Amino acid sequence: VDVENYISYLHTTISEKTGKPMSYNNQRNCLDRFKTVIRWCQLHRPDDVPITEIFTGNEYTGVNRKLKIDFIPDDVVAQINEALKTEENPYLKYGIIILQSTGMRIGDLLKLRIDCIKPHLISGYTIEWVQHKGRKNKAPMPVRSECVAAIEKLVEITKDLRDEADEKDKNTLMIRRVPVGKGAGKVMNLNSVSFNNWFKKFIKDNDIKDANGDYYNLTSHQFRRTLGTDMLSKGTNINVIQQVLGHTDASVTKRFYADVKDKERAEVFKSVGVIGNINQIQSNAFDNVSEFEWFKANKDKCVAGLCDGYCTKPVTDGNICPRLLKRQKCYTCSRYITTPEYLD
Repeated sequence: VDVENYISYLHTTISEKTGKPMSYNNQRNCLDRFKTVIRWCQLHRPDDVPITEIFTGNEYTGVNRKLKIDFIPDDVVAQINEALKTEENPYLKYGIIILQSTGMRIGDLLKLRIDCIKPHLISGYTIEWVQHKGRKNKAPMPVRSECVAAIEKLVEITKDLRDEADEKDKNTLMIRRVPVGKGAGKVMNLNSVSFNNWFKKFIKDNDIKDANGDYYNLTSHQFRRTLGTDMLSKGTNINVIQQVLGHTDASVTKRFYADVKDKERAEVFKSVGVIGNINQIQSNAFDNVSEFEWFKANKDKCVAGLCDGYCTKPVTDGNICPRLLKRQKCYTCSRYITTPEYLD
């Protein structure tokens, strides 16, 4: 009953910061913190909390559940890597290279040590770091030469700053002199807020857009999901990916971090006549002007009987298209027009 009352309280609370109801994610995070306290007490102070399960497990699921794994598309990765060639912010530039190569969390990147690279016994190099979420050391992992070079560059750039840094930050890789604000002029460890702001500026400055033409919403965690997805798409065993990403359970890796890029499906959709905004269809999508005029006049009436798109030629020689009648494979027909939000 207390848990249900707390959830009701979260639903009805107005945020002091925004003056609006708390967001779905914020409500879920608050309940997750409460769950953590209860779980800890069940282990260490069992007399103070109920031993029986008091959470249903589905208090905040379903409403905003993602239907697909949020990895960075190949075309966006290509744009990012091209933009890195001219990026002047060394922390962002080399940080992205490290994230791409290792799939580490942003918190682990910001606490990375200058001695994290070690020579491999046979050839090349390995990288080691502390996985702060699981409170354990990551087993040495082979790493590409680009990542090694990025870390060496950061060590070189921050070398003169280490004398001024606090004792706890002297061997941390990501330190810089604060340019403005409360600690201006002081040498401090970087924080995730700076990185998130740099990501947004990087995307806008380099005009990196997604398939819909919007600025791509880049986050540090997407590099983890992209690495897992790339490995799985190349046939890597899920347990190997689990070890690389440092998950305790392979089911977590499979559900949230590794997907298969379906090249055949992508090729099929490339061959579809037009995919885009239905109101911006050009006349070259049609065989002749009269068909284009008919489409413009009828597109808002959904004349083809399809709730998720339009057929530019539902009738041929007086006969209704058999695909249309059977609702089969319209997505792969060059006469069919839809918009990305309807596609899987």
